[in-house]
Amino acid sequence: MRDLRVTQALVIPASELTESFVRAAGPGGQNVNKVSSKVELRWNPAQSGALAALSERDRTWLLSRLARNLTTSGDLVVRSSQTRDQARNRTDARARMADLLRAALRRPRRRIATKPTRGAVERRIQGKKRLAERKRGRRGPVEE
Repeated sequence: MRDLRVTQALVIPASELTESFVRAAGPGGQNVNKVSSKVELRWNPAQSGALAALSERDRTWLLSRLARNLTTSGDLVVRSSQTRDQARNRTDARARMADLLRAALRRPRRRIATKPTRGAVERRIQGKKRLAERKRGRRGPVEE
């Protein structure tokens, strides 16, 4: 197994990744009972030396974003049983873990508060007036 490159700065050493293979349900016919093609890829981010390449702020951000995906022992687990081939499932699991980590590292853009344009305000008010007029037209004659 080789190192997993997530970003330019974050590379997880192969020694920190654990792969296990189990029998997968799904396509495969009689072969499905004989071959362990499902891949389970594990990595413990809290005990990883790979995160040393990240800043303290990024490390904290990543661990907080991954918190709901971690097991009780702190492992991030990615499973793949997409295909009948163990090698392709292995590649898929590694790609999915890298994508998950890239997505967790991405920070949302800061929202810049803006004022609505004068035209937008006028259109909104005109729409409200049209709706009020429509409802007023539904009323029956006023009895006094």
